[in-house]
Amino acid sequence: MKNLILASALCLSSTLALAQATPAGLWKTIDDESKQEKSLVRVVDVAGVLSGKVEKVLDPTKQDEKCDKCTDARKDQPKLGMTIVEGVKKHTDEPYWDGGTILDPNNGKVYKVRMTPKDGGKLLEVRGFIGPFYRNQQWIRVE
Repeated sequence: MKNLILASALCLSSTLALAQATPAGLWKTIDDESKQEKSLVRVVDVAGVLSGKVEKVLDPTKQDEKCDKCTDARKDQPKLGMTIVEGVKKHTDEPYWDGGTILDPNNGKVYKVRMTPKDGGKLLEVRGFIGPFYRNQQWIRVE
């Protein structure tokens, strides 16, 4: 009986660990230049496709900012509630998700994106790139 309980606990803990090694969840974004905490972004998985929306802007003086530098349908829309990650899928046989885009609402640029869970899913390396040029951010899991 003890072995059964131990085996069940191990299976449950390994399942939870695997569930956390995904970009889906709530993340605190850290600006790659200023190193300041910027926002909370919720990444959701719908049928294997990830998208991410700004759930909270952490600087109270920037709550009402709009994406005035955006050039698509998000132009002049509030950054709070904005979808900034779209179309990201698990890369076959690799530990990362890619194939989609990420918007930097501060400069209006849309980058191709690669998201790689690190440290057992506690961190998310987010790489936005245009051609050979890229930027990396480390996001911290909130939930």
